[in-house]
Amino acid sequence: MSSLIVAFILILWLVLGYKIYGSFLERKVIKADDSRLTPANELKDGIDYLPAKKPLLFGHHFSSIAGAGPILGPLLGVLYFGWLGALLWVAIGSIFLGAVHDYSSLMVSVQNKGTSLADISEKTLGFRTKIIFSIFLWLALALVIAVFAVVASQTLVSQPEIVIPTFGLIFIAMIFGWLIYRKGMNVVTATVLALLTLFALIYLGEFLPVKLPAQVLGISSQSFWFYILIIYTLFASSLPVWFLLQPRDYISTWILFLGLGLGYLGLVVSHPTLDAPAFVSFSSQGGPLWPMLFVIIACGAISGFHSVVAGGTTAKQLPNESSGKIIGYGGMVTEAALAGLVILIAAGALIWDPSASENQFGFQYLMTSQGDPIKAFATGYGRFISSLPGLTLAIGIFFGMVMLNAFVLTTLDTATRLGRFIFAELLGKKVPLFKNRWFASSIIIVFAAFLGGTEGYKAIWPVFGASNQLVAALALIVVSSYLVGVRRPKKYTVYPAYFMLLTTLAALIYQGYHFFQGGSFLLGIVSLILIILAIIIVYDARAILFKKVFNN
Repeated sequence: MSSLIVAFILILWLVLGYKIYGSFLERKVIKADDSRLTPANELKDGIDYLPAKKPLLFGHHFSSIAGAGPILGPLLGVLYFGWLGALLWVAIGSIFLGAVHDYSSLMVSVQNKGTSLADISEKTLGFRTKIIFSIFLWLALALVIAVFAVVASQTLVSQPEIVIPTFGLIFIAMIFGWLIYRKGMNVVTATVLALLTLFALIYLGEFLPVKLPAQVLGISSQSFWFYILIIYTLFASSLPVWFLLQPRDYISTWILFLGLGLGYLGLVVSHPTLDAPAFVSFSSQGGPLWPMLFVIIACGAISGFHSVVAGGTTAKQLPNESSGKIIGYGGMVTEAALAGLVILIAAGALIWDPSASENQFGFQYLMTSQGDPIKAFATGYGRFISSLPGLTLAIGIFFGMVMLNAFVLTTLDTATRLGRFIFAELLGKKVPLFKNRWFASSIIIVFAAFLGGTEGYKAIWPVFGASNQLVAALALIVVSSYLVGVRRPKKYTVYPAYFMLLTTLAALIYQGYHFFQGGSFLLGIVSLILIILAIIIVYDARAILFKKVFNN
């Protein structure tokens, strides 16, 4: 089948979904009202609470939720189950589950003074749910920081050409923030200057790769970069949002927009036939299609991490309620467009070869024999844009790596800041020290450094996909409980909550059984604990889930 036809249908579907269903939710469920002060205006402190310019906030939100998720998950979905199932889940899931989840999480937080969904859950479901939800979220964030710092450090070693643009972006962002918020420079002018400087650094990095020796200060070069990123994250997460967080994420989003545009333009020019099968099997190495496809592909369809970002940093910067749809719902739709491009890269730009024979463009070879999905994405992306005049395969691969690494860094900062918020909400009232942004940030950073430095994250990472989707289900339950309290329709959030809860529990049961059967007792116990915690929260929310929902 032609990749061009599939891409056209996907983009048209996403645009119509945003226009029709997104607007419906805004009117019927969210009831956005610009006469209400948002937390950014009511609680403005210049550190975390600050009304942001809409383009900058979209950039922050999108960069934070994207990361590596909408790239890695779709690649595995195509590998295990085929491109059609992966694409359908991205298309349908993003409009009716993921964007609903992101938008409603953002606006419920905004309408509750910018507090997290964990904090809101205490008002609607009780203190026990708040404790469980908070601890669960904090541990998940620490794991994300550890894994993304490891991924970024490995990329800096394997692609030394991206070191200069990766760290140069940090300084560009700080100057950008100073020019916009302190000197009042026009956003368009500042954006052009920032992007020109960034592209100059990308060009410089190609000719001056920063390749470290195998050992630096007695540790491996990969470990050295890992700890540099950890130290950077501590400072980045504690600085005022206008100085680094907003501008860096905004500039990073332009990298993605350019990458998306070039990727789809390359697809139009090359319009390859989808080489991968539309359907592989109902059961594969990744497990049964249901529930595992819906857990493997999270970002791009629905991801619990998004609700943590929406109800954490983004809610504290929303300038008015009418901006919520483009940022919350629109951010998820944009991520679905990225995930769709990745699926088409896997199925059309790379060669489907189940034998995984050595081939620089072989999908299975790059994914399994090489064990490098990041390289698989960059290689396929390079093949797409090398069809454009003046662009080569090497340039495409390099730009794909730059694009991916820029988003990984934004997720590091945001996840740390979110972990700090959770500590402040949970313990800050009784122990004021936990409200100190440097102290609270250092706690989650030290724990993440331990997980990443000792490779302890590998012991529990296999259950992260299911736990992330469990967060999505729990977030939708909390949102639904709030909607019950304010007498708004809740079926648009509670039905997705049903689906995600059943899917996640089924995935945890499936994984837990195989973990115990294979002797991985730690993973099996973690899966069991997650199931028990989910059941406790479902019990606390039983009135919302099983009774009141049918009244509307």
